[in-house]
Amino acid sequence: MDLKGRDFITLADFSEKELWHLLELAKELKGKQKKGIPHELHRGKTLAMIFQKSSTRTRVSFEVAMHHLGGQAMFLSKKDLQIGRGEPLQDTARVLARYCDGILIRTYSHQEVLDLAKYADIPVINGLTDDYHPTQALADMLTIWEHKGVLKGLKLAYVGDGNNMVHSLLIAGAIMGMEVVVSCPEGYLPDENVVRKAQELAEDAAKIKIIGNPREAVKNAQVLYTDVWASMGQEEEAAVRRKAFCGYQINSELLALAAKDAIVMHCLPAHRGEEITDEVMEGPQSVVFDEAENRLHAHKAILAAVM
Repeated sequence: MDLKGRDFITLADFSEKELWHLLELAKELKGKQKKGIPHELHRGKTLAMIFQKSSTRTRVSFEVAMHHLGGQAMFLSKKDLQIGRGEPLQDTARVLARYCDGILIRTYSHQEVLDLAKYADIPVINGLTDDYHPTQALADMLTIWEHKGVLKGLKLAYVGDGNNMVHSLLIAGAIMGMEVVVSCPEGYLPDENVVRKAQELAEDAAKIKIIGNPREAVKNAQVLYTDVWASMGQEEEAAVRRKAFCGYQINSELLALAAKDAIVMHCLPAHRGEEITDEVMEGPQSVVFDEAENRLHAHKAILAAVM
């Protein structure tokens, strides 16, 4: 399957077959790395990485992925680029497109990613915006597949803030035929347009559910997922959010309501003791660090496929 030249902005831009292609490629490349088999598919290629937000996993995984693929990644912060001094994004996009083979951007505004893709005639990869986190969601699907053997028909229950992570999980789950149940307190629900889009993508709209009661949401779920209550840029709201999210914590009591073989996921960084307890995160059902590792393999597959 040829995905060369495609942007990777939201998972909604890809079909189920295309996402399965990326997952199978990720699995193949992971196997090669584990066996020490070289896979330098991008020798001589360069990835420009624009970071307006701080990062551990996205930055390191994409840099290492490009190294394994035989290419080079360049980290560019706002301070390193003229866009920090007012250069129009379209000018930066067209210049980088003449130097590099792909652009990764991690920023606040989703529109900024769309504008970058409009003016750059090389693949643009969304490393996170306030609206979506598609590269993480692809790694999540890889992790679930590895641990459960299937995706279609599984129930994923997300408990916490209706943020960019939820948006990408809703889209990913809908495309892959999963039941995605989201439980958020009032005032912190996912965007209605994204929920509607996920329902349109799902074979059956009933597979996408928004439920206020977290205890009801996690019943018989094979996958439990959470994220921080206050994302980057929301630090000033942290105290208010901790009060609002009381009861929306993944702990041993909530986990006991899920399927006996349920796995627990978190995209990290985690605020242990808030959205998830240390006991659960370090417990036998946690696959959090398998999930973190799979960022590398999923990202490598994206780079290999589109660049």
